[in-house]
Amino acid sequence: MTSFARLLAFTAAVCSMGARAALFTDPTALPSGKVYDYIVIGSGPGGGTVAARLSENPSVNVLVIEAGITDVGAQELQIPLFAPNLVEDSPYNWNYTTVPQPELGGRQINYARGKVLGGSSSINWMFWTRGPQDDYDKYAEITGDEGWSWDAIQPFWQKALRIERLVPPTDGHDTTGEIDPSIHGHNGAINISTHNYPFPPDASVIGASHELGGDVAYNEDFNSGNPLGLGWFQGANGGGIRSSSATAYLHPASSRTNLDVLIQTQVTKLIQTGTDGDTPVFRGVRFAQSPSAPTFTLTATREVILSAGAINTPQLLMLSGLGPTAHLSSLGIPTIVDIPSVGQNLSDHPAVPLPYSVLLPPVDDVITNIERDPVRAALALAQWEATRSGVLANSGTNQIAFVRVPANDSVFESVPDPSSGPTAPHLEFLAVPGYPSFLGNVPATGGYTAFGGILIAPTSRGTITLASASPFAAPLIDPAFLSTAFDRAALRAVMRAVARFAAAPAWTGFLTGRALGFEDVDLASDAALDAWASAGAFSIWHPAGTAAMAACGAAEGVVGPDLRVKGVEGLRVVDASVFPFVPAAHPQAMIYAFAERAAELIKNGTRACSN
Repeated sequence: MTSFARLLAFTAAVCSMGARAALFTDPTALPSGKVYDYIVIGSGPGGGTVAARLSENPSVNVLVIEAGITDVGAQELQIPLFAPNLVEDSPYNWNYTTVPQPELGGRQINYARGKVLGGSSSINWMFWTRGPQDDYDKYAEITGDEGWSWDAIQPFWQKALRIERLVPPTDGHDTTGEIDPSIHGHNGAINISTHNYPFPPDASVIGASHELGGDVAYNEDFNSGNPLGLGWFQGANGGGIRSSSATAYLHPASSRTNLDVLIQTQVTKLIQTGTDGDTPVFRGVRFAQSPSAPTFTLTATREVILSAGAINTPQLLMLSGLGPTAHLSSLGIPTIVDIPSVGQNLSDHPAVPLPYSVLLPPVDDVITNIERDPVRAALALAQWEATRSGVLANSGTNQIAFVRVPANDSVFESVPDPSSGPTAPHLEFLAVPGYPSFLGNVPATGGYTAFGGILIAPTSRGTITLASASPFAAPLIDPAFLSTAFDRAALRAVMRAVARFAAAPAWTGFLTGRALGFEDVDLASDAALDAWASAGAFSIWHPAGTAAMAACGAAEGVVGPDLRVKGVEGLRVVDASVFPFVPAAHPQAMIYAFAERAAELIKNGTRACSN
């Protein structure tokens, strides 16, 4: 067991998991006879945000139902650098795996999804990337709704008491030139910051950016709408502690008597409660705490808002008879509305590890050393507990590069550019100061910097389907990773881009070369790079698109531009499943923005389509 793992076990044991006002762990404890206007399923960036905003009106009663446990007192969730240790075998995680992936040698990939108050915002790596302007504008084009465009979403970032609160880093360093404060909010819900602690690779990463220029030229703030280039990390770990939809939206609203939160309870079915003309009305929910526990039902007077995420949202729609008829019939589920797109169009970001060795000494291999050394790990924890500072106040990297596949790459001879436009990257890479244990066994000796190469404009499309008609059975998750020629070519491009970057003079005296098997890969050989990706690629857990929005009247899609489910009344989806394609970014910031707009659409009674 690594030192980090020991610390996780320790903090889990000593931290209180007590409840707060309006937080219920037993359905029978809900206020008797209370009528809810809105029932929100899921507490992640979609559900937590919508619930908090709707409950700002004291005359509106809102219930949130979350399958997972509370985040309160869970120090292992609060400490930013512990995030990589939450992705496997965790009590805060659904602990899913994919079906075997043919292009990854038949491997089944760990698929982390948050099962805790705050959803995946409570276990992710806290990256704060709004994404490229072109993604938003493409969403607006696809849906026919300019309200999803970059310009239309901008007010939500800076409007008082909305999304962002930019705070100083806990190490007190001068952030001039690292971030543009003028484009960020300062009074919002989520505490964001640049890095809270210097990492050993920082000078070399920034130096290489300035030396090489071009596609890795320095970008002061990649949240401007044009993320291309290399810039300093921004994360939802302002103040040295995780900021999630639970800590930023739900807990501050917990004293409201009109907001109730029920945890450790799984919604098992959406219930049809009537018809409006010929249109089914879905305002009921059925829920239970285990397969053998009693079931309960409640009905919202206005809407059910489904925010269970890109895996569980389509699962719940299909379990409720809303989905592809052929698939539902194969499991004996009666179809109420045939919606062929439910569970289709799954897109996600695959990554490949690219390890390098470092010169020890003088280089400090921070993460690997803490993984190996329990004394150093304990000292880091003590510093974080005392001041919310030090290495544990950081996420896993201090810089991010967003780049495009070179325009002269031969792949474009046979396939069109899949990006949304010229501001949209295809690829991302970053440097982690050490070898995180989630990548595999931490080497007993040596020092490392693990680069990660990530495909963020994938063309592969997978599916979410039901394994059975039981709501407690895990769905079948098939991201179909690297199933297209473009995706394989793009990963080759990012591996070569990292090799060029690591060869910059700025790394002299720091990196000593590729390591842990990567040194044996012939970078000039497409086959060799494909083999490395096939053997080592993994997900960075950004599934999207499985209940995609589309224009009114479109044959495809699951929800309309207003996020209401097609063909029914009383049901809306607010989570990453509604993105027509996965953003070319870490998507949590965009989900918050979508949820803020969704809350306004709901409050205003906006209807984009006739049904």
